[in-house]
Amino acid sequence: MDNLGMDKLEEIFKLQGELNNRIGVQLENLNEEQKTQWILNYTRAMQQELCELVDSVPWKWWAKYQKFDEQNARVEVIDLFHFLISLAQVLGLSAEDVYNIYLQKNKVNHQRQESGYSTKTEDSKHIK
Repeated sequence: MDNLGMDKLEEIFKLQGELNNRIGVQLENLNEEQKTQWILNYTRAMQQELCELVDSVPWKWWAKYQKFDEQNARVEVIDLFHFLISLAQVLGLSAEDVYNIYLQKNKVNHQRQESGYSTKTEDSKHIK
């Protein structure tokens, strides 16, 4: 990623940390029990945001009144980012960590596609 792109990701992480602090959520130096609780909190919040995203599209085949709400769908994706970044912060990941791990995992995913991904593997165990 170019410096501008990384700067933007780092800025997003910084802003999310500031928002969490304003809300009263301190995600640094958590013990295992606290990490577990915040992982559950954020994954539950993300599940709800996913439901709200689903509600932005006409998924009820029996309901004729529904319309595609792209503006709301876009906002729900950003809500997911807020919680996903907080979740990364719970796990001690920085913007640079996320970028580097993403690159490693993306490479694994491409290798899986090249090999046909016909069996379950443990090819991500090396990613840190």
